[in-house]
Amino acid sequence: MSIYGTIVEYKRFAVHDGDGIRTTLFLKGCPLSCIWCHNPEGISYKPQTAYLSHKCISCGECCICPGGAHFFDGGEHSFDRSKCTACGKCTDVCLGEALTLYGHKVSAEEAAETLLLDRDFFLSSGGGVTLSGGEPLMQPEFTAEVFRLIKEQGITTALDTCGYAPKKALETVLPYTDKVLFDIKTASCATHEKFTGKPNGLILDNLRYINKVGVPVEIRIPLVPGVNYGEIPEIAKILEPMNVITAVRVLAYHGYAGTKYESLGLTYRGAHLEPPSKDMLESVGKALENHGLTVILPD
Repeated sequence: MSIYGTIVEYKRFAVHDGDGIRTTLFLKGCPLSCIWCHNPEGISYKPQTAYLSHKCISCGECCICPGGAHFFDGGEHSFDRSKCTACGKCTDVCLGEALTLYGHKVSAEEAAETLLLDRDFFLSSGGGVTLSGGEPLMQPEFTAEVFRLIKEQGITTALDTCGYAPKKALETVLPYTDKVLFDIKTASCATHEKFTGKPNGLILDNLRYINKVGVPVEIRIPLVPGVNYGEIPEIAKILEPMNVITAVRVLAYHGYAGTKYESLGLTYRGAHLEPPSKDMLESVGKALENHGLTVILPD
């Protein structure tokens, strides 16, 4: 019997989601609600319809909606989200590409088949397949099955995770995982809960478990001034004793997510945040290197 998962999209030729050239599959659903999140379409597990009004050409095709969520008033298109069931019928016919459906179900076999279309690029570059999100560990059986099918074909796998998941989910997925891309956002539990909605105790416990199992890990730190810049020395102390960490990649916050939130009828809570300066990035790199960590800074 096939295992099904809810996905957002495939991203081909990704070069920052693990080693070599990769294809990344983004899954739906995330247990955190980071105020700076750049992928709001991955937070909810449920399918969502995104609408970009500036792309609408008023073709009227979306009026196929069985719930009447789309209508025209004085020639102007209106979208009533309260009537939208995210069935996807309007997104299938939108001529201006103003409507996008985020979230549809696929079987693990279907996902693996699509991912393996780029097999030649993986083999020539030392790349492979990455599952990201959202949070892949919210769909552990699907993630594990996709990885199993991928590895059967001699392709490497990488799990991109926020780390907030039951240990059982890790136990399900890690046997088929060649590398883990693991987010560490803060050292402080209180700070983590304030800005992501969840404490970080479970996340740190899971990182220690992965270290015990011995799967290679690339740590990822989203550097957000006003949130975690001052916590880098403490983060470095947490990471220093772990022997599976291959590198620490620092990801610079940027404020380009507002349009995505608007398209989903959501409010972006990180509008007040500022990107880190070059000096900040360099000081973070030095602080991490002082603890014996290999650091990758943004280009």
